[in-house]
Amino acid sequence: MNTLAEENYLKSIYHLSLNAENVSTNQLASLLNTKASSVTDMLKKLADKELINYTPYQGVSLTAPGEKIAINIIRKHRLWEYFLVEKLNFKWDQVHEMAEEMEHISSNELINRLDEFMGFPKHDPHGDPIPDSNGLFKKHDLKPISAITVNESGVICGVRDHSTPFLQYLEKQELMIGKKIIVTDIIEFDHSMILQMENKTVQISREVANNLLITI
Repeated sequence: MNTLAEENYLKSIYHLSLNAENVSTNQLASLLNTKASSVTDMLKKLADKELINYTPYQGVSLTAPGEKIAINIIRKHRLWEYFLVEKLNFKWDQVHEMAEEMEHISSNELINRLDEFMGFPKHDPHGDPIPDSNGLFKKHDLKPISAITVNESGVICGVRDHSTPFLQYLEKQELMIGKKIIVTDIIEFDHSMILQMENKTVQISREVANNLLITI
C-alpha cells in the first residue's frame, strides 16, 4: 500500500514526464511546493519500492509498476471530476480540489462501478482523456489556438491551465469544450487573437491562446 504522499509524487512525475524523458528534483520541488531535500528523501523511498528509476543529479523516471499506479490515480481523479460536474452539477472550476482528495480512494471496484454508472466517459470536464480500467486511453492530437493562423478553425477540446480563475474566465467568454472557433484576426501589437464563434466574437490574449487547446 502506498501513502497519499507517494501517490502524489508518482502522479506528479507522470505529468512532468509528458514533456521530458527525465524529471529533475527541482521540477518536482516546484510543482509540489516543497524543498528539494524533501523530494530527494521521497525519491529514495520510491526507488526502494522499485516504482521509479532514480540516479542523483540525473533525474527520475517511472518504472512500469510506478506508471501503472500513476495512471490509475489520474483515472480516479478524472472520473470523480466527471461525476461531480455531470451528476452533481458542480461547475468545472470547482471540482479539481475535491477530486484531489477522492483520487486516493483505494477501492478499484468502486471506481469501476462509478465508470460503468456514468457510461464509461472518455474525457473529463476539462477535455483530458480518462484511462480505462486497463490504464489505456486515446490521446488527442491537440494544439493551442496560438498555433493556428487567420481563417483557420478548430473545436475546443481541452485546457492546459486548470486554475479556477482561468476556467471561470473561459466560462464567462463561453469558450467551452465542444465550441467551434474561427480565427478572424491576429493583432500585431500584442498577438492577441479575434475569434468568431457561432453567436459571438471574442478577443483573447496570447496567454489564453497558449492555454486553450483545440482539434483542427
